[in-house]
Amino acid sequence: MHRKLWLGRGGGIYATVSTKDLKTKIDGKEGVTVVETLAPERYREAHIPGALNLPPERIKELAPQLLPNKDAEIVTYCTNNH
Repeated sequence: MHRKLWLGRGGGIYATVSTKDLKTKIDGKEGVTVVETLAPERYREAHIPGALNLPPERIKELAPQLLPNKDAEIVTYCTNNH
C-alpha cells in the first residue's frame, strides 16, 4: 500500500510529510488536523485516530463545515493500492 501524506496551510502551501513527522505533530498536540480522503467504508475499516473523513466526492459539500479555519495546518491522507 502506498501512502500519500500532504501537509498544507492556507494560501496553497503544500508539502509531503513523513508518517514519523505526522506522528510527532499529533503526539505533540501541534494543532494539526488530519483528514482522510477515503470512502466511508474504507474509513470504517481503519483510519488514523482522530482523523476526519472527507470522501473525495463530498469535498465541496463537507469541507466548509469540517474545515472552517483556512489558516489551519491540515494533513490529507489517502491510500492507493496500485
